[in-house]
Amino acid sequence: MADRPLHERERWQTILRVVRERGMVPVGELIRETGASAASIRRDLVKLAETGAVRRVHGGVERGPGAGPHELGSRSFEVARTFNMDRKRAVAGIAAAQCIDGQSIIINAGSTTFEMVEPLQSRKLDILTNSFPIAEALMAQGQNRVMIPGGEIYRKQAIILSPFDDDAIQHYAADVMFMSCASLGPLGVIEDDPLIARAEVKLLKRANRLVVLVDSSKFEPRGAIVVCPLSRVSTVITDNSASPQSLAMLRAAGIEVIIAEVQRGDGKTATVA
Repeated sequence: MADRPLHERERWQTILRVVRERGMVPVGELIRETGASAASIRRDLVKLAETGAVRRVHGGVERGPGAGPHELGSRSFEVARTFNMDRKRAVAGIAAAQCIDGQSIIINAGSTTFEMVEPLQSRKLDILTNSFPIAEALMAQGQNRVMIPGGEIYRKQAIILSPFDDDAIQHYAADVMFMSCASLGPLGVIEDDPLIARAEVKLLKRANRLVVLVDSSKFEPRGAIVVCPLSRVSTVITDNSASPQSLAMLRAAGIEVIIAEVQRGDGKTATVA
């Protein structure tokens, strides 16, 4: 049993650890492990079940299809940046060009969204981001107003996650959120870690429009946690290696598709499909 009250995120980590180690766990055992009330544990299990990290069964809970390791399940930020760099830069450049000075925007943590930083350094925007590298780079140069949520910095992914439902971002209102993800498919925007998915859901509530940045490799299945359905997505920016089937899926959902034409060198153009 914990020797002090645990914050919600800490309870989640404890629940996921116990479920991973033991398979099926009675609710009473989770109460003893966390020191939390039965009502708190029930709320935790409802939220974790929504992410796919656990599955509720009679009298307890078991590992779900989206369960991940104790640490965040996504790749490290530095490793992710090494994949498909030309595609990511082309996609991010198109995304940055959509921003209008004076806008309030949200940029979620990701290796693709990080590539928006350089073209945005000459702009004048209100930017909320949960990415420590994005915030740091934007603060180093330019006239953008930069805000970050409170919380813990996960060094490996360089992401800031808050353990609280009631935090500073609830007062932020954004015109648009720019978001990358683990994958994009018929079920919607997919992530591979429940804590990251939950943080993105909170950010999404503060934005009118959602623009998803995905290089063409992100149409391959990866992750198991649905952040939002395709109906929540306004625009997808991808590169010209995306398959016709993937583009058809997006068009059928009524999504605006912008294709960055990735060429050798720095040349790139945008095509609205």
